[in-house]
Amino acid sequence: MYSRRRGVMRRKWLMAWVISLVLIPLLGYSVTADEQDGKGQLVYIVPIEKEVEKGLAAFLKRSVYEAEEAGADHIVFEIDTPGGAVDAAGDIASLFQDIEIPTSAFVINKALSAGSYIALNADEIYMKPIATMGAAGVITSDGNAASQKAQSAWISSMRSAAESNDRDPLYAEAMANKEIDLPEYRAGKGEFLTLDPNEAVEVGYAEGIVEDRVELLSELGLSKATVTETSPTFAENLARFITNPVVVPILLSVASLGFIVELYSPGFGIPGIMGLSSLVLFFYGHTVAGLAGYETIILFVVGLILIVLEFFVPGGILGVIGVGSVVGALFLSSADIGHMALSLAIALMVAIIASVILFKTMGLEKGFLRNIILNDSTSKEKGYVPAVSREELMGAKGVSLTPLRPSGTGDFDGERIDVVTEGSFIPNNSPIEVVKVEGTRVVVRQIKQP
Repeated sequence: MYSRRRGVMRRKWLMAWVISLVLIPLLGYSVTADEQDGKGQLVYIVPIEKEVEKGLAAFLKRSVYEAEEAGADHIVFEIDTPGGAVDAAGDIASLFQDIEIPTSAFVINKALSAGSYIALNADEIYMKPIATMGAAGVITSDGNAASQKAQSAWISSMRSAAESNDRDPLYAEAMANKEIDLPEYRAGKGEFLTLDPNEAVEVGYAEGIVEDRVELLSELGLSKATVTETSPTFAENLARFITNPVVVPILLSVASLGFIVELYSPGFGIPGIMGLSSLVLFFYGHTVAGLAGYETIILFVVGLILIVLEFFVPGGILGVIGVGSVVGALFLSSADIGHMALSLAIALMVAIIASVILFKTMGLEKGFLRNIILNDSTSKEKGYVPAVSREELMGAKGVSLTPLRPSGTGDFDGERIDVVTEGSFIPNNSPIEVVKVEGTRVVVRQIKQP
């Protein structure tokens, strides 16, 4: 009995040992597989859409900060942009280089111009089958090619972005330099390089081609990770719209037009509100985008106050300082001084044209200008009788009827006339002679008796 029981116990221990040998590796594989699939990890998805400008940079900065605060394990930037401002792209690139979390750029449609530069600053690049990347030539805000100095700096930045992630800088330079000849990638001299997904993988600019986000996360080993997707707030979307290089001159033109029309309108109404709202929107958007600080807002408000005071305080100096303060605030809030100068020139032209049209069609009988400009005149039709000049009295002789101290009355051939001396006193009943006539002012001098 005892030996049988002992044999049964041995068989149980042997079976348990065999089972453990089989299950432990399986359990270990299961844990390893879960870790490889990203279970328990956090991935942030951040979109980079539309044009690259300062408003986008502000949104990306906030998104990266949130990802870091949340302890994210990976950040995926989904890129679909035609490019945009070089300075904004530079800010975004600097942001990417300071991120300690692993990053991937997922080009879902196109990463052109500044968009390609941003993608090159990510740790890894993945592309959809229809995506493209490249064509990074620099142009100015008026659509012309940038200066040689600006192009050289941009080419250097593109090369540095590629080298920072161990990519061949030749292709990055070809994206920004038309002189690089790469006919095998449809980029001969005079053309910027643009890579399709297969070419990007071939030259080492993309780690892979994926159909969608799910496949991307699988490629990254994060298919079971928790995904958090960020999106711009209303304020950030508004800031992106307002700071757009096309919108800025329109906004300033609307402001100038509103104020000009307000000058020709009675009271303070819709045109003035329109002009003031345009300026408020301008500074609000640039503040949200991080371009305008409180000192800029203060300078702008002080300028407006001085301009208003100019209408009530004579001299002109307050108005000049006020206008200078407003213009200075506009330049301080701009990322591109040249573009701001162009925008102000457009707004000034609109204001001049509007002033001429309104002056000819509405005159100055209405509006605030009627309080500071005299547009009335005296005429006989309105009952005004102009004073008659007495030039004919020049050289006439008469007698003072009253003492002249220095003014008084004189008699000239029976006509009583108010006269004034040259400054001396003349007693009454003294002979006098007219020596000067200035309109109705008759100046006399005493005639010395022989």
